[in-house]
Amino acid sequence: MRAVDVTSGMELARAVSVADTFVTRLKGLLGKKELPLGQGLWIRPCNSVHTFGMKFPIDVAFLDGEQRVVAVATTLAPNRVSGFHPKASSVLELPAGTLDATVTVIGNKIEIA
Repeated sequence: MRAVDVTSGMELARAVSVADTFVTRLKGLLGKKELPLGQGLWIRPCNSVHTFGMKFPIDVAFLDGEQRVVAVATTLAPNRVSGFHPKASSVLELPAGTLDATVTVIGNKIEIA
């Protein structure tokens, strides 16, 4: 699957995995040494993330049911907790530095297909 910010036209990831079961959502990116550029993880349902036990920072786009950005967390360091975003129904985790705060902003539509 690919993730594209259709509002800006920017490709966010060309290889997106989906975590949509209890086990895959619980595991997330734990155990990975890195999240290479061009890859991402779409967690659904989800409205908050943590990076406890991770070895690298990530960018996170919080998406509503229409896959519009409701919040962005850039360079979320290991051993941190993101904010809780009640309007989010899923999150897209990406390598740190992927989300440019001036390009992917609240309201943008993200297509994951």
